[in-house]
Amino acid sequence: MRFRATVENVPIFFRIIQAVEKLQKKCIIKFTENEMHIICNDDANEGGIQVWSVVKVDSIFTNYRIQSNAENKITVTLSTEALLSALRSSSSSASSSSVAAAILPTYDADELVMKLAKKNDQAVLSFEMFGVSRTGRKVRVAHDVRIDVMRPSEVEKLREPLCPDPDATILLPQLQKMRTIVERLRPLADVLALKANNKGKLQVAISTDTVKLETQWIGCANPSMRQADENAPELEVLENPNPEKIFHVHVSIRSFLKFLNSHVVSTTTIACICQNHCAIMYVYIGDVADAGGVLTFYIPTVIDDDN
Repeated sequence: MRFRATVENVPIFFRIIQAVEKLQKKCIIKFTENEMHIICNDDANEGGIQVWSVVKVDSIFTNYRIQSNAENKITVTLSTEALLSALRSSSSSASSSSVAAAILPTYDADELVMKLAKKNDQAVLSFEMFGVSRTGRKVRVAHDVRIDVMRPSEVEKLREPLCPDPDATILLPQLQKMRTIVERLRPLADVLALKANNKGKLQVAISTDTVKLETQWIGCANPSMRQADENAPELEVLENPNPEKIFHVHVSIRSFLKFLNSHVVSTTTIACICQNHCAIMYVYIGDVADAGGVLTFYIPTVIDDDN
């Protein structure tokens, strides 16, 4: 099998892996001819949260070449921390954070090539960076990330969670602002109620023996769930026989905060509430009309006797 690509959009790739790394220390990446799938499906995650994402190849890569006996698909498992380190070392443009900039290298990569290789009988994703240092010297840096290549029989067993049709679908406010609110609730409770109706109302609430708090947004858009070619909702008005009815799901606050870390990549996020079952979050990479991909978070409900 062969795989080689130039990482053209390092910042976006970095931010996607940054969001995933907060959730799980290892992930599955499936490369196909047109898409890259990033999967976190470990039941050991906090609250059982899963991520199934689809990213268009041309939104991140150029000079993309893939060849394998499995219909030109290659699926690997790797350390998210190691991948993040490799992308971080490529350029200070990977992150806009001043803290990150302080620990990034003193050079910028003109080209970052990612390829499948084998070193000392160990499969690796090899990153080669070619650039110029800030003193004007040419630089070549290699960074290898150890991987395990999955057999096609193992890949066939991967299954995205089956969920009922959503009871409510709503466009979320900016995730970073939601994260600020939820972080303040974290010391007060372990479980958060996410509530929404189909008339633009969204609520996050906690309820314990000592405190009850609720934050509400009104006037949010309610997109429909008409499935087109992509596995993501379309932004259209949703018709419902009782749009005022509130639906809810109780989730782990820690799980919800891990999802909210995806604010680093999100421009638009749509939440689907499957009452007493799960919340499904569609995090768009780029504008909805021309999204480079979608990160789909499945956050299961938790049983909370006090609610």
